[in-house]
Amino acid sequence: MSLPYTLAPQIGTKGRIGLIVLQSDETMEAELRQALPDDDIATFVSRIPSASEVSNDSLAAMEADLPRAAGLLPKTVDFDVVGYGCTSASSVIGSDRVAEMIKTGCSTAHVTNPVTALVAACSALGISKLALLTPYTEAVSESLRNALSAQGIETPVFGTFNEPVEAKVARIDPASIRDAAITLGKDEGAEAVFMSCTNLRTIEILKDVEAGISKPALSSNQAFFWHLMGLVGTQAKPTNSALWQV
Repeated sequence: MSLPYTLAPQIGTKGRIGLIVLQSDETMEAELRQALPDDDIATFVSRIPSASEVSNDSLAAMEADLPRAAGLLPKTVDFDVVGYGCTSASSVIGSDRVAEMIKTGCSTAHVTNPVTALVAACSALGISKLALLTPYTEAVSESLRNALSAQGIETPVFGTFNEPVEAKVARIDPASIRDAAITLGKDEGAEAVFMSCTNLRTIEILKDVEAGISKPALSSNQAFFWHLMGLVGTQAKPTNSALWQV
């Protein structure tokens, strides 16, 4: 028996976000759920192959897969913004190149990534000197520091967990991240602290870090979500984070 039906509007009446997440990332989608507003903002997720260990070479290799990953997002959707969820790879590939490659695979008004988002966040907060915490090796961290410096953001205070294995990065205890971020953020040479890597669990510790250093605390996912929502034309769900009050 053939039954009648009617067509409903496409989901995402208040905004449509495309998200390209690393195959090895275990954190971003869970943290995004805490940031999405209650409005009808639709999020469509694609995955991109990524190495189990992070190096500048493995990060650069993702450039070739960006069009295919973007192309796996629904072709029927015109996105308000598509975000590439990797801080370190964005610094190695370059934000302009990331945007170019993504736009070959899907239809979107805007493209962002955590580096672009961080630069926008620092501009909004009037910050030019960061205490930088990463899980990366020294070589990968240096690529990020150079990319930030090129945008006028210096990192005079720096510390790393020096962990190249993505599976371990995703399991670093938030308490360890909090304590390290407070140690670095207290340095008088920095105006804020930035916890880099979308695989680090940071959303739940932002308030504690800011209380511990009396300065803004920024993280890859937090800045990324803030920028994504802004490009959609809405705001992330309010928190006590200094950035999400801007």
